[in-house]
Amino acid sequence: MTGERENEDRILLEGMVFSGHHGALPAERDLGQPFVVDVELRLDLRPAGLSDDLEKTVDYSEVYRRVRQIVTGDPVNLIETVAERIATEILEEHPPVQTVRVRVAKPHVRLDDTVLTGSAVEILRHRDPA
Repeated sequence: MTGERENEDRILLEGMVFSGHHGALPAERDLGQPFVVDVELRLDLRPAGLSDDLEKTVDYSEVYRRVRQIVTGDPVNLIETVAERIATEILEEHPPVQTVRVRVAKPHVRLDDTVLTGSAVEILRHRDPA
């Protein structure tokens, strides 16, 4: 069965913390900082649930490893870019995933004389139906 029902099922990976060197400021690139990543995969989990077969779902340990590689890898200026790379990789590497939501947060962000609890971006990407 395809369609809207299939996207109601989700695999959630929450609170993945990695050290990265992303940011527009030189200090962010030089010193590095923690990034907190949440990923939501939407796909039909019924085949895996009925068969108890890992091959019929997404092995989230593989998703975790790929997210870690991206966040700890080559520095970029924007956390938007980090989120986009994660979403793109997941959709390319895991065909059952129809939709992916990625949230990338930077805790304890300094703005002038204020420190925020954090800043974050969240994106939602769908598999191209073509």
